Amino acid sequence: MSEQELVERAKKDPVAFGVLYERYVDRIYQYIFYRTGNRQEAEDLTARTFFRALDKIDGYTYRGVPFSAWLYRIAHNLVANWHRDRRHRHLIPLDELVLRTTGRRAPERLVEKNERDHALRQAISRLSGDRQQLLILKFPEGMSNAGIGKVMGRTEGAIKSLYHRTLVALRKDLESRGF
Repeated sequence: MSEQELVERAKKDPVAFGVLYERYVDRIYQYIFYRTGNRQEAEDLTARTFFRALDKIDGYTYRGVPFSAWLYRIAHNLVANWHRDRRHRHLIPLDELVLRTTGRRAPERLVEKNERDHALRQAISRLSGDRQQLLILKFPEGMSNAGIGKVMGRTEGAIKSLYHRTLVALRKDLESRGF
């Protein structure tokens, strides 16, 4: 059964919606987690994404774009609202730092790596929402430029250009802060 047929069936059959849920829940969760940096919030926002999708699926119309693009758009809007409602700071819990030091790395190296990771996360958080979305879809999700274009409603060429400008902006931001 094609995705389009499954979506049409899901408008009347909760079991079909469950199939869509199973197909996309992990990817939507990862997307939200990378945008929030918080497991509990990512779980909550993922659930809200699918509740909203279930509630609004009757209004979904296939327009040549994958169903996942619609889900990512819902998730993107929920994350944007979440960021607007909260002043979110990413903290590394002390117990996580201690657990990580049990490996081969010396604590000093781990602290340096965490500082670089934090600087990168902060630089990404200073980017516009569309640039953040592009990076998340490109790296953790591993999507192609064409796939990202479908999700974001842009051409593949526009995505390539945005990607290049985003990397240049990140490099300048990090260099200006000594990284």
